[in-house]
Amino acid sequence: MNNTHARHQARGIGFWSVLVFGVLLTATLLVVSCGTGMTGTSTSGMATANVMLSDPATCAGPDGPYAHVYITITDVQANVSATAAASDSGWVDLTPGLSSGPKQIDLLGQANNQCFLASLGANQELQAGTYQQIRLILASDSTNVANNACTNSANCVVLSSDSSSHTLLLSSESQTGIKIPSGQIASGGFTIAAGQTKDLDIDFDTCDSIVQEGNGQYRLKPVLHAGEVSTTSTSINGTVMDAASGSPVNGRVLVALEQKDGTGTDRIQMATQADTDGSFVFCPLLAGTYDIVIVGTRSDGSLYQPSIVTGMAPGDTTGTVKLFMSATPATSAATLSGTVTSQNAAMGGTLADIQLSALEMVNSVNYTIPLPLSTSQNAATLSLETAAPGGALTCPAGTDCVNYALTLPSGGVYAGAWTSGGVTLTAGATLATYVVDGIAFVPGSGGASDCNPSEMKSQSYVLASGGSFKIPVQTIAFAQCQ
Repeated sequence: MNNTHARHQARGIGFWSVLVFGVLLTATLLVVSCGTGMTGTSTSGMATANVMLSDPATCAGPDGPYAHVYITITDVQANVSATAAASDSGWVDLTPGLSSGPKQIDLLGQANNQCFLASLGANQELQAGTYQQIRLILASDSTNVANNACTNSANCVVLSSDSSSHTLLLSSESQTGIKIPSGQIASGGFTIAAGQTKDLDIDFDTCDSIVQEGNGQYRLKPVLHAGEVSTTSTSINGTVMDAASGSPVNGRVLVALEQKDGTGTDRIQMATQADTDGSFVFCPLLAGTYDIVIVGTRSDGSLYQPSIVTGMAPGDTTGTVKLFMSATPATSAATLSGTVTSQNAAMGGTLADIQLSALEMVNSVNYTIPLPLSTSQNAATLSLETAAPGGALTCPAGTDCVNYALTLPSGGVYAGAWTSGGVTLTAGATLATYVVDGIAFVPGSGGASDCNPSEMKSQSYVLASGGSFKIPVQTIAFAQCQ
């Protein structure tokens, strides 16, 4: 297993950059005979939970800006009620062993096996049923942590540039826990029936988990999902090669694992930088169908055209996937730049967290084209925070705003469906057509949607031969934000 496994790279543009980390928790649930006594959707029988932490290896130096990301976990809890508040008596403690002392983990550390960093708890009984909420609770900065690797806090990031330690600020996560509601759990809840053994996976949306604010501080903004997995045979892997040379790319390759959302748009679930030999792997994965979207940056800065492999499942391998360089490498990049604004119901400026991505329609499906890695882009998507006007920042009247620039391949996509015998990629349009997509979140909320509507898209921008590939994008204006 190379240490680029499931690496998500992220960096903001302008006033801040974005730290990215990925974390998965796995609970193995073994049901035995016992009484009930729990309300909601609980059933007869008890379960035994083992909670594991997976290997994210994200944004790691020397390519990435971070040497270490330390979080300190005090508890993991579950509830059968979809509406239970943090004070509800029905929360089940999955990791009571942490009561004797929280566990600090380096999310960029070496995994003990292919998917998991550490064990958080084992052999804990819990009632059988359908669990519709899960919470992961982190230590507050005042917590006494044994052998604390952070300078002044329980949770921190360490920069690869100068080894300096920076506090990772929390909102309510240390008191009420990072919440995963039923809408973010596959099938609406995790069901444990008597006599079954199942594995539960909890996954941070790593490309948007932490934001560096305008004042230079780092803040946690987690977006999480959960669902049933198996702890074995859950990977999707493959190898990426330069189509012309047949050798690994002389540069950096970003591989995104995508899945369709409720609107049919392919959204990034994980992203990893391919190793120097071109290999990549994602694990563990929820059951389902996935697409792989690959972009590459050659050492001279030229961008490869994206390659897409559709219709994969856990346990599949892509085999060798080719990346094709544009016929004119000097114009292989396009830059889409613009402004995002946020405004409250009273027509005044207000802060909002914004995730920006680039969408491209291929064979009637909107795919997210990840941002190729460079000195100014270390993430598959871009996470930003709007700010009040001041200094060099000028916003439209009555708004907070942020400026951005997305550098993307100018060439069109090569795409093909997965088969066990290998993937045949077919060229589409010569040049790309992009839509800039923005999604707003409440700052400090742990990923709650903000504004109405919470998603805004630009018009389509069609690149044309002989035209400029520096595209000014219409203002993406969010209204009725909190």
